[in-house]
Amino acid sequence: MKKTYLFSMILAFAVASLAIAQQKNALISFKQTNHDFGTIKEEDGIVSYSFEFVNSGKSPLIIQRVITSCDCTTSDWSKEPLSPGVNGVIKISYNPKNRPGSFDKMITVYSNAETPTVILQVKGNVQERPKSIEDIYGRLIGDFRFKTNHLSFDRVFVEKVKTDTLEFVSVANEPVKIGCKVDGLPHLNVKFIPETLKPKEKGLMIVKFDAKKRNDWGFVLDRFNLKENDKDIKDGLINISASIEENFSNLTEEQRINAPKIEFAKTDYDFGQINEGQVVEYEFSFTNTGKSDLIIRKIKSSCGCTTVEPSDKVIKSGKTSTFKASVRTKGLSGRNTKSITVISNDPVNPNVVLRMSGIVNVIPKKE
Repeated sequence: MKKTYLFSMILAFAVASLAIAQQKNALISFKQTNHDFGTIKEEDGIVSYSFEFVNSGKSPLIIQRVITSCDCTTSDWSKEPLSPGVNGVIKISYNPKNRPGSFDKMITVYSNAETPTVILQVKGNVQERPKSIEDIYGRLIGDFRFKTNHLSFDRVFVEKVKTDTLEFVSVANEPVKIGCKVDGLPHLNVKFIPETLKPKEKGLMIVKFDAKKRNDWGFVLDRFNLKENDKDIKDGLINISASIEENFSNLTEEQRINAPKIEFAKTDYDFGQINEGQVVEYEFSFTNTGKSDLIIRKIKSSCGCTTVEPSDKVIKSGKTSTFKASVRTKGLSGRNTKSITVISNDPVNPNVVLRMSGIVNVIPKKE
């Protein structure tokens, strides 16, 4: 009985001591922990709100740090200790630039208060600013503004002609003629509507891409230069890209069963560690496990550091062939990976990516 009484007395004393200690702690009390900015205009810029609080404890309060949930939200607060009863503010700012739509951001306040973390919240809705010509047509080329200087045709089947357009606008102060130079690119047909534009008039550049005339496979990139009043525009290049592929969608079930099939003995080669300047060579082996002739359309490397030499381009059913790949490591260092894409008439796996990787060590030069 005495032991029980003694334990109760010790527990009561501990609770009382804890209560006294808590009364002596700093306490942070906010008037409110969330704020709704409502609808704000993007063009009006940064908006701010100050969260007011008071140190309602018995010890000095120190705001240690304030963490915002993204870089679009910033904070500012009193860095000095706040005595008991003293008020303070934490100013939260939100930048709506290029952020139309609703937002809801959390801010975490860390302090030496009895409750060491407090979550604040700001929210609202950003009304998008009216777009200027510079916003819509971001690429300035001569006296014309284009939305982009790159027209991607994505996938183009080898027998097809594909058409796409680029929008542009004249920013000249007088009528100006637009044209281009496509010498040596017979697979491209470029037309401008209209050819002569008034100030601030919009136009279309219509491009036809003839994959058969391009006579290539896989990813291809072409460039031509724009003209203004029949003169070349400095830095006036337009980039045209496409991935030329074989159309297997019309194959019958029988044709698919009897189709060629490419299988590599190894698709990744790790050359380990070598010294910079050495040449890495490897011979990739593959077999036609299908039922008809396998045709190697193209073998291309990821950069000029890798070269390949195919030994056969038509492989009979059941036959094996090889090609050599080499990597020149001059100027390379650290972990390097070079890729080789093999394009064939295998309808299931027409593009096989092979890799050669390893570590290139640079030998310090002797002084």
